[in-house]
Amino acid sequence: MNGFEKRREEKEKQILEATFNLLNTNDSNKDNITMERIAKEANVGKTTIFKYFDNKENLIRKVFKNYIEEMIEEAREIVYQNKPFDETLVALSQNKIGYLNKITQQFYLEMMAYMTEKKDDELTFLINQYVKENQEMMLDLFYRGRKEGKVALKYSDEFLIYFFQAMVEGLSNPDVYEKMKPYVSEWTDILIKGVAPDR
Repeated sequence: MNGFEKRREEKEKQILEATFNLLNTNDSNKDNITMERIAKEANVGKTTIFKYFDNKENLIRKVFKNYIEEMIEEAREIVYQNKPFDETLVALSQNKIGYLNKITQQFYLEMMAYMTEKKDDELTFLINQYVKENQEMMLDLFYRGRKEGKVALKYSDEFLIYFFQAMVEGLSNPDVYEKMKPYVSEWTDILIKGVAPDR
């Protein structure tokens, strides 16, 4: 990477971080954040933002996309470390909670609304890929859990996927999430013991 490309990448990162920080406050939303405010927060000129992102919509979309991609990548790294089933499940739960802790409820609601309101093929594809890859990772994890004697054979893969999906989706609900935050260890413990073979 030459000097020009490196400076461009650094500027783009500055702009994305500034936009994330502005979106991630309780008093801001994507509608009341102006390009002037983003430029000031990023310490760049407004024209620089337009040069890299064309418009505010593209910039906000990129912030949401980056957040999702980072979460996916970290989950992937956790699963493929090949640690024991229970350690992996705890790490995945803590990772999900950690990513939810990085953002305000306002940011989360804005991101979810954006993804459901916009007909964005790339984001839809990204989410569909995430769901597919997540299922494959979970199947690998269940197989590992069965091999280690930590997942009962009586539970089908389909049931386990729905069970964990229901837990995660419940946790993704802002009201449930706020109440569950202090109980991440207990929540994970029940998940692990709940699928363990009878002793």
